[in-house]
Amino acid sequence: MKLHLSRRYRFSASHRLHSERLGEEENWRVYGKCNNPYGHGHNYIVEVAVSGPVNPETGMIANVADLDAFVEGEVIEPFDHKYLNEEIAEFRASVPTTENVCIEIFNRLSRFPKARLERVRVEETGSNSFEYLGEPAGATHE
Repeated sequence: MKLHLSRRYRFSASHRLHSERLGEEENWRVYGKCNNPYGHGHNYIVEVAVSGPVNPETGMIANVADLDAFVEGEVIEPFDHKYLNEEIAEFRASVPTTENVCIEIFNRLSRFPKARLERVRVEETGSNSFEYLGEPAGATHE
């Protein structure tokens, strides 16, 4: 039997969508108002799904308090009320699009020791959300 446990978390952060690989005009064309040199912010919602067998002693896949503490330490504390471009090392070299934020959160949470991380979903606005299920073993990118 395989069950999923999903939890939702929130953090607020700002970012600027700007690629050093593109010129100024191209950045404005690609990112529009999100390329504002002063950045802009979002109230992100992060949904985390883990899976595993139900422990017969506890009746749980994982203790939600353990998951909450792990997410707090790996994501909420480092990301909340931060300027992602400068305060999260991984985004100094890559554009902090919500796609990349979602992948980074997945990577950080994949080390959760008490259950298997299945997916991370990040809602940027009521209209935009991104979901990452990790990379299958042996996957290659072109």
